[in-house]
Amino acid sequence: MTATAVPTPTSATTGHAAGSPVGHLTPERWARANRLLVRKALAEFTHERLLTPEPVPGTDDRQWYEVSSDDGTVTYRFAARVLALEHWQIDADSITRHRDGKPTPPDAVDLVIELRDTLGLSARVLPVYLEEITSTLAGTAYKLAQAAPSAAELAEADFQTIETSMTEGHPCFVANNGRLGFGVDEYHSYAPEVAAPIRLEWLAAHRDHSTFSSAADLDYDRLIEGELDAETRARFAATMIDLGLDLADYHLIPAHPWQWWNKLAVTFAGELAERRLVHLGPGPDVYLAQQSIRTFFNVSEPSRHYVKTALSVLNMGFMRGLSAAYMAATPAINDWLADLIAGDEVLTGTGLTVIRERAAVGYRHRQYEAATDRTSPYRKMLAALWRESPVPDLAPGRRLSTMAALLHVDSDGGSLAAALIARSGSTPEVWLRRYLDAYLTPLLHSFYAHDLAFMPHGENVILVLDENDTVERVIFKDIAEEIAVMSADVELPEAVERIRVDVPDDTKLLTIFTDVVDCFLRHLNAVLAEAGVIGEDDLWRTVAACAADYFDRVPHLADRVRHYDLFAPEFTLSCLNRLQLRNNQQMIDLADPSAALQFVGTLTNPLAAHAPAR
Repeated sequence: MTATAVPTPTSATTGHAAGSPVGHLTPERWARANRLLVRKALAEFTHERLLTPEPVPGTDDRQWYEVSSDDGTVTYRFAARVLALEHWQIDADSITRHRDGKPTPPDAVDLVIELRDTLGLSARVLPVYLEEITSTLAGTAYKLAQAAPSAAELAEADFQTIETSMTEGHPCFVANNGRLGFGVDEYHSYAPEVAAPIRLEWLAAHRDHSTFSSAADLDYDRLIEGELDAETRARFAATMIDLGLDLADYHLIPAHPWQWWNKLAVTFAGELAERRLVHLGPGPDVYLAQQSIRTFFNVSEPSRHYVKTALSVLNMGFMRGLSAAYMAATPAINDWLADLIAGDEVLTGTGLTVIRERAAVGYRHRQYEAATDRTSPYRKMLAALWRESPVPDLAPGRRLSTMAALLHVDSDGGSLAAALIARSGSTPEVWLRRYLDAYLTPLLHSFYAHDLAFMPHGENVILVLDENDTVERVIFKDIAEEIAVMSADVELPEAVERIRVDVPDDTKLLTIFTDVVDCFLRHLNAVLAEAGVIGEDDLWRTVAACAADYFDRVPHLADRVRHYDLFAPEFTLSCLNRLQLRNNQQMIDLADPSAALQFVGTLTNPLAAHAPAR
């Protein structure tokens, strides 16, 4: 399938049985989904020190462990290896569960209930969390029903095939596919893994109530002319004329179909009745939902922008709306970052680029704004942004992949990263070093030279692979809501000031230790170790060498390198699941992200053993 191909859902690809929208929910798949999620829950809750498995005698020469429920009546027993960074590599098939000594199948929802006190789940959070766990299980059952490409097949697949074939979600969060608000029919229409073609709904928003902002070299008319053909623009204008309205008095806003049918058509009924908003119908282009669920890739015209929309669905700790107020500064933030990268020889030398959020539009519902504070989801129901596509700048012989693919393991245990390394003809160390030079080096330089932090998890990074399936460079995305400048001294334009955050000095380096080392490289280490591709020590030595070589190239930053010591013996463990377990409606305030962080002791830094001589 090419980048422009649109998969056509069938009963075989949607998991329907005899037309049933829940045909993927069979006893066998449900049991497998539960076993896989129980494995992840035991591993990640133990990593975050919510659980303390006890060593027990086993049936073979592997190390076996046991975890007991809050009341001691239920036990889980499993075989596991403990890897660097206290990563628990648990054999899913080894897990057994006993209630009052009698065997019973592993069940992820039961696990949470059995450990509710240990996990610190309040009466308010628990039922919502159970719903998120159930939805995550249902999504896994759907994925298990598909004839999905193998890791080897994905290693040579196109951008969108890889994107829509990802099965794991966020590697750290246990409840990572909640999507609360989607009905089962909507799941089959809008879930990224379904890869169903989607057309966005368009609304006209009166300019007295909407705001549009764009990059310095772009304006509203040029954007719309590039995104909608002349026939569609004429159709929209004719709809307005029939209502006695002039489209020139309005901004066009694309909306997620779910948002239109479930929220805007009802919650914004007054705005529609008074013609402050006008529904114009679907646009002609076909899109595919990306892993981030509310962002769409244009498969009709891949060189056109991604569109990111507001979506009032609860997923992984947040209602996935978009703030009209935040949208106003988005293009300016992206322009500032693009200029910073272009003017920095180290960053340009790594090949780093960003796909800029070039324009944004938001609708301000004055009644809801009068009734709520700035964090309310009622202020985030109607907004959109346009993000550059990476396709036009792709050189011949290059292809794109989400970085999440490096953690992907197929149903037979095949690793996509291992397949790419094998196809490259390089040694694992050489392949990894090329990847780290492209990914880790710009993150380190952004931190040490600019006090700048990204949110560089797998879904937020696009890999550019060369003709040998080696990472040539990376592309960062999702800029305006994710980057942060952690210094009062860095000069920022007034329009960009929003990204400045006050972070305690002793936690600044956690933007590397937590977001990169613990939340991504920890999992990559486990995937490659399990596949027998590279030993743990060799992987961490390669990471350390990449960092040491970067530090050698920036002697003018030596004081900062010493102060923020990447080779420190240990670093603070910052726990993501604990955030969601405490508040799964809004885990953190984006304006003050460090205030809510949950710290529990320290982790031994695997880079320390490979620190350069000082």
